[in-house]
Amino acid sequence: MKKAVISAILLMCLCMSMSAQVQPSVETSTQKSMEKVYQFIKSCKTYYIATVDGDQPRVRPFGTVNIFDGKLYIQTGKKKRIARQLAANPKAELCAFNGQSWVRLSGELVADERVEAKKSMLDAYPELRSMYDENDGNTAVYYFKNAIAYFSSFSGGDEEVRF
Repeated sequence: MKKAVISAILLMCLCMSMSAQVQPSVETSTQKSMEKVYQFIKSCKTYYIATVDGDQPRVRPFGTVNIFDGKLYIQTGKKKRIARQLAANPKAELCAFNGQSWVRLSGELVADERVEAKKSMLDAYPELRSMYDENDGNTAVYYFKNAIAYFSSFSGGDEEVRF
């Protein structure tokens, strides 16, 4: 009986050790996927976000994108319609196009009220400081949750990444 318990404990330790060894590669893959999406969006300078307003889709241009705390963020103002639309339905889709290829990124946009997240975004875009401040009560930052990105081009060869 004692040998069986010791064997079970050793087996659990081995499984936990193997699980710990596998996890970093998953995180690394997720981070690489997010970084690839981020770099593409950033290179386009302008991208478009679609939300839902009742039964009507709404699309508008954006320019802010940032990685903070292992998540991909966008920024807007709480007084804008998009903030109300995301509060009612957090599902959104982003599309960026560089003239030859594009990325469509869908998922849920989750509001992050942490001052650190807002400050990180505004530090990445100091030109916004004339309109926003991390403590102004209006700055809103959102991160993508359950994100799926589709890279496409006119020549085909679609690629899907998730993070």
